[in-house]
Amino acid sequence: MASRIASRLLRRHGPTLGLLRSYTHVRNYSSQLSGLIPAGPQSSKLTRRHYFPNASPYQLWSRSFASDSGDKFEAVVPFMGESVTDGTLANFLKKPGDRVEADEAIAQIETDKVTIDVSSPEAGVIEKFIASEGDTVTPGTIVAIVSKSAAPAETHVAPSEEAAQKESPPAKVEEKSPKVEAKPPKVEPPKKQAPKPTPSKTSPTEPQLPPKDRERRVPMPRLRKRIANRLKDSQNTFAMLTTFNEVDMTNLMKLRSDYKDEFVKKHGVKLGLMSCFVKAAVSGLQNQPIVNAVIDGDDIIYRDYVDVSVAVGTSKGLVVPVIRDADTMNFADIEKGINNLAKKATEGALSIDEMAGGTFTISNGGVYGSLISTPIINPPQSAILGMHSIVQRPVVVDGNILARPMMYLALTYDHRLIDGREAVYFLRRIKDLVEDPRRFLLDI
Repeated sequence: MASRIASRLLRRHGPTLGLLRSYTHVRNYSSQLSGLIPAGPQSSKLTRRHYFPNASPYQLWSRSFASDSGDKFEAVVPFMGESVTDGTLANFLKKPGDRVEADEAIAQIETDKVTIDVSSPEAGVIEKFIASEGDTVTPGTIVAIVSKSAAPAETHVAPSEEAAQKESPPAKVEEKSPKVEAKPPKVEPPKKQAPKPTPSKTSPTEPQLPPKDRERRVPMPRLRKRIANRLKDSQNTFAMLTTFNEVDMTNLMKLRSDYKDEFVKKHGVKLGLMSCFVKAAVSGLQNQPIVNAVIDGDDIIYRDYVDVSVAVGTSKGLVVPVIRDADTMNFADIEKGINNLAKKATEGALSIDEMAGGTFTISNGGVYGSLISTPIINPPQSAILGMHSIVQRPVVVDGNILARPMMYLALTYDHRLIDGREAVYFLRRIKDLVEDPRRFLLDI
């Protein structure tokens, strides 16, 4: 019966068990799966809850494993997302000898999309680090050893004792000197050869420039590499064209000013301009479905839902979290969603799922003072709307020259799929709704 359950486990959880076998302390039990299934006649009554209680195979990667004594635990790299296979160990947040609590972050893994924390599995003291900063790691890689019984570094006196022992018995050092002299030739060659592969990583088309005064060279972060590759791929793939229009923000700003206090009291969030543009974009996408579509090989995929990506600038680079099903949300829901995603982006707490997908992107360069720009399409989408700063400019209204708060809008679109007619109609729809917000209520 145990063999039948074992074969069933291997069939259902083959990848997970394969990962578990990579650890020494689990390998000792893999022959009979005694680490997962207790022996005895009751083994036939076991269900999935007994050998994987409340955990998916992905969650197991974020778990750590204890030694036979149960005193030491391994902090491992957690599952980083289905589309992320590896990451770079960016930095350690703790040092060996530091006291940590359960689930406290001890290191950060930088991926192509987000920064992920490696947490301590149990409360204890960091005994040592297994990986080093700059290493490429995969889910399940051991990063650190945490001991529950070790004392914090402040109470350690071992370094001074070791120094005293090394100074007091000179005779022992002389006896071991032949062995010490024999070891360096074996250890030194790999250390000297380790830095040699690094220059080979540079491609022939990108030669390293000679060093100059007042210059410094630093490795490019993985997120910046990812951004660079995606932007270049977008430029090489799409036939990008940008059309412009300008919007009179007078009525929308007045609406916001008149009802901002009541809006906060009822919904607990401020009424911003972004929710209005998201609602306007949703209406424009529903009127011009081709703008919400995408080319896939020789086919066109029409999407009957609207997931709006909102570009957010952070200290580490540009991230684009997604507001799901924006076509079913009201102004308050959109504002809450934007605030939540922006806060997570600033704190580096966005997950892979919160940035995956998206059918249309809105980028607001106006928060940085941009007057006009040509945004780049975020693949695999087909268009992106660029908002800009609001500036008082003279405009003609009913034959009179007046100073009005004006904003330039830019729509970059894939001309392979979207014709100029549809692009202009889409942008005009946004202009009409923003300049006369009553259209939102009447749906006209």
